[in-house]
Amino acid sequence: MKEIEIGKISHYFNHIQVAAMKVENGELKVGDKVHIKGHSEDFYQEITSIQKEHQNIDIAKAGDDIGFKVEQKVHPGDIVYKVVGE
Repeated sequence: MKEIEIGKISHYFNHIQVAAMKVENGELKVGDKVHIKGHSEDFYQEITSIQKEHQNIDIAKAGDDIGFKVEQKVHPGDIVYKVVGE
């Protein structure tokens, strides 16, 4: 299983379980599988929704500041990897 680092978590909104991040490499689509790894987190999940400027989008490209639902708590600085070629 290959993974590509696509960004780092910049903020976590606990009350709505949404992580904010800037996409640094490639693109991220709804349905993609990601690996979120940090000091106390290490889990995989599917991206079920992405928002950019409070609008739902299907694809986020490098340079986009996005928010996405997370299944577990995350912290600023946690690295987000896109899982490719399963």
